[in-house]
Amino acid sequence: MQNYWDKAINFEEYLKIANQRLQNPENQADIDYKPYYELGIQRMERTLKKFVTDEDQLNELKSKNFDGKILIISEAWCGDASATVPALVKFFEGQNEVKIFLRDSDSSLIEQFLTNGTQSIPKVIILDKDFNLKNSWGPRPKFGHELLLKYKANPEEYTKDIFYNDLQIYYSRNRGKDAIQEVLELL
Repeated sequence: MQNYWDKAINFEEYLKIANQRLQNPENQADIDYKPYYELGIQRMERTLKKFVTDEDQLNELKSKNFDGKILIISEAWCGDASATVPALVKFFEGQNEVKIFLRDSDSSLIEQFLTNGTQSIPKVIILDKDFNLKNSWGPRPKFGHELLLKYKANPEEYTKDIFYNDLQIYYSRNRGKDAIQEVLELL
């Protein structure tokens, strides 16, 4: 895992790359994902402005004496990632080092953390101080997963548009709190 950690970037670099891909697409994928980069950047900036650390969660983190690292597999165009990654980064800021590994730069890491056979992101990898795997989380909080299951169970009635709308409302109101709590429970 240390090799992946060494290749990972900090959150500021992650945002910079997202903006570069939006302003100066390097390939067809960047062009195709332009609207998703726009939305992702807007959502991340909103989360950064509105995020407030929950003191109970911070106390829980401190009580666990976690001295490891958080490695997040992500891409800025991903809706789930844009809602959770900035909150996780802000929460662990000053407590534990957090880095982001771009999924599309090297699939060998995400291939070790598939979700039902898919490369779903974000994926939070919890490492001890020696880079050994402790646990993993993702790609979305339990409530978001329940919404996805509702959509998959009845896509004619609970359409993709309704699902996406409900998911974004949830993310907007929750501001990463559930994702943080679920990661805390895995430390």
